[in-house]
Amino acid sequence: MKLSRWMSAFLVAFGVWSWVIWPTFLRNIWKDPRSWDDGATAFFTVHLVLVVASLTFGTVIGVLGVRGLLALRAPRS
Repeated sequence: MKLSRWMSAFLVAFGVWSWVIWPTFLRNIWKDPRSWDDGATAFFTVHLVLVVASLTFGTVIGVLGVRGLLALRAPRS
C-alpha cells in the first residue's frame, strides 16, 4: 500500500506534534503538587503512562509517514 504525499506529510506532522506537546505536558504534570506525596502518586503514574503511550504512537505514526514519503521517491521498477 502506498500513501499519498499529503497523507504521508500529515503523518510526519502528527509525529512531530506529539514530540512537541507531550514532553511539555509531562513537565507540567511533574511540577503539579498532586503528582508527589512521598513518591509518585496514582495521578502522576496515570499521566506518565499516557505520555509514554502517546509518544510511542506518535513515533510509530511519524515513522510510517517518513516511510510513505520515501516510498514515493523510490524509483519505480
